[in-house]
Amino acid sequence: MKSGLGLVLGEPVDHWEGCSFPPFTVMTGKWVVLMPVKNTDFASQLFDAYQLDGDGKVWDYLPYGPFDSVAKYRSWMIENCLGTDPQFYAIIDRKTNKALGIASYLRISPENGSIEVGHLAYSPMLQRTRLSTEVMYLMMNRVFELGYRRYEWKCNSLNIKSRQAAERIGMTFEGVFRQMMVVKGRNRDTAWYSIIDKEWPKIRQGFLDWMEDENFNNDNIQKSRLINCINSYRR
Repeated sequence: MKSGLGLVLGEPVDHWEGCSFPPFTVMTGKWVVLMPVKNTDFASQLFDAYQLDGDGKVWDYLPYGPFDSVAKYRSWMIENCLGTDPQFYAIIDRKTNKALGIASYLRISPENGSIEVGHLAYSPMLQRTRLSTEVMYLMMNRVFELGYRRYEWKCNSLNIKSRQAAERIGMTFEGVFRQMMVVKGRNRDTAWYSIIDKEWPKIRQGFLDWMEDENFNNDNIQKSRLINCINSYRR
């Protein structure tokens, strides 16, 4: 589309009135429950779960942590986790009813229909499990049901595991912002990924197929990889 001066413009977004702010309510899946963090009730469980990460690797690329006492972790939660943006959730294992990690929405922009997922701090009991995959499904499904147009993921460009995780759930790599931040005294170049609304239906169906019980053997090992399930709908 072009303007009266012949300049190329973006496609019109017909009838756009923005989105509502994500409700700060429970999200329930097959394996996990995402509980809104409205106080520090989960601080002890989360601290204990993170203690299983003896080398503190979960904190390597985050701007905070590690924490050497539950009191310090609770203080961090009070200062950072009890607002509306970021909007933090504790990730609860439905089998044990224990908190195993946290995740949040942030940079919430209802007027533009854009939202980011971040502050992903998964304990060893949550990493590389069906539970962690379902967390992303629940968070994405909620915002796209609300009419959001963009779900974004940003990470340190050197954080290979985070970049692989973004690609695994069907995200598109958008580029690297050089020298975007200084984190713990070190330069951070930031890699950007996203899923947009028109892509979500196929990605969603791939998630649903992957989460079927039939996709796992008796040892809970997946038969088909998530990205393969997603790509089967992209063809």
